Amino acid sequence: MSAVSASSLVEEKGDGAYMELAIQEAEAAARRGEVPVGAALVGADGVLLACDGNRSIELHDPTAHAEILVLRQAGHLLGNYRLTGTTLYVTLESCPMCAAALVHARIGRVVYGAADPRYGGLVSQYRLGTDGRLNHRFELVGGVLADRCAALLKAFFRQRR
Repeated sequence: MSAVSASSLVEEKGDGAYMELAIQEAEAAARRGEVPVGAALVGADGVLLACDGNRSIELHDPTAHAEILVLRQAGHLLGNYRLTGTTLYVTLESCPMCAAALVHARIGRVVYGAADPRYGGLVSQYRLGTDGRLNHRFELVGGVLADRCAALLKAFFRQRR
């Protein structure tokens, strides 16, 4: 999707529009046999910088979570590992590994869909990025299109059983 059309989507619909992009990436991940988690990273100016879904199986890489992949793509695009002022949209609450990467990247805001009661690194098990013990904090918004995000995960794991 072009930056202009993605930017105008958010102006019209708010956070839900970017979460829709993340959901599309999660659906694509599920079709590849990956756990259906998707992410979209948006610059401070509202321009879409990167979108991707989990690719750990495909890339044989335990760190190839959707969040890490979009951080890498945006870092290359911008020529900087610090992504200050950006907003990350992710369909599932980030794990501790991803949450720590978001802190290191200096993300400004994180918007997630479904909570992850077992492994959540943002609110469910840990509070990385908001508890004040690390050198950076980000704004956190949870529950955006949570039912849809959770339904993707439930359907995926029901099918695998």
